[in-house]
Amino acid sequence: MPTSPIAEAAPLSLCAREPHVPADRLVAEMVPPPRFDSVRFDTYVPDPQQPSQVEAVKVLSDFASGLGGAHATSSGRRRWFARTPKNTAPTGPRGVYLDGGYGVGKTHLLASLWHATPAEPSLKAFGTFVELTNLVGALGFQQTVQTLSGHRLLCIDEFELDDPGDTVLVSTLLGRLVDAGVALAATSNTLPGKLGEGRFASADFLREIQGLSAHFRPLRIDGEDYRHRGLPEAPPPYSDEQVTKAAYATGGASLDDFPHLLEHLAKVHPSRYGALTDGVRAVCLTDVRPVPDQSTALRLVVLADRLYDREVPVLASGLPFDKLFSDEMLNGGYRKKYFRAISRLTALARDAKALVAQ
Repeated sequence: MPTSPIAEAAPLSLCAREPHVPADRLVAEMVPPPRFDSVRFDTYVPDPQQPSQVEAVKVLSDFASGLGGAHATSSGRRRWFARTPKNTAPTGPRGVYLDGGYGVGKTHLLASLWHATPAEPSLKAFGTFVELTNLVGALGFQQTVQTLSGHRLLCIDEFELDDPGDTVLVSTLLGRLVDAGVALAATSNTLPGKLGEGRFASADFLREIQGLSAHFRPLRIDGEDYRHRGLPEAPPPYSDEQVTKAAYATGGASLDDFPHLLEHLAKVHPSRYGALTDGVRAVCLTDVRPVPDQSTALRLVVLADRLYDREVPVLASGLPFDKLFSDEMLNGGYRKKYFRAISRLTALARDAKALVAQ
């Protein structure tokens, strides 16, 4: 009998997974994700039409170099920043804030700063705003302060300005860390009504973090979404048969019906979405259709971020990804998150073209 090209083993299913993530794993994983593990300042490709991108690389490189020294307290504890004595002008900001639209390379630059900072990985932390709030939830506020206070640098990607409660919580946490001598760097989402108006985003960010604003130097980064700069259009969705066949033929691929996956995401805390994709080499989805409500949409945004971080291609049938969110969602307060998800899923769909037999 002829050998079937389809693998015997059935594909994985994200819907069958309910991962548990211990608190110590949350701490250990506060490093740049796999997509940004090898990025450096010299691998960032500035748009020649955007001088702010070149300037950002220079400023951040200098900032990283400035984190190389240490100060000792009266107790003998080494501190990477000493408190500024009264009536003494500070020598420079203790933090930087990258202000710009999605797809201009803010995360690339933030991860490059982490890599360039002369410290052991255990003395610097990198995570999204959501991951930081999840850490507080897992460890408690005081234990989180104690855990991070010995770090030289904390990088926070996608600071969530649309959640006042969590913003105040993290602002308080950052205040304690600044007092402990930790340097800060952040990127941020803009507030409702400010999409495409990045020149206002830094003021929003500095206001929301209240007393910490004096510690941040805003860096404006202009440009278009690099994920689509000069690249072909994303491939149209495939048929259910093509997606299913590719899932069976690809080792480590998952295969799920999109509506059922959305239902399953409601049963898994977003802090576990990274673990949900452990060992998955490709995500195959059938029957992609519009997301039914805002809560579901926001969960999908987090999953899209984790898949993008881990460079997991996404092969899908049904509607194209730019039809996932309603016009009301794309015009509402969370629209920047939805546009980011569309951008990232489109890039992952482009990566998945190789899974389909030509």
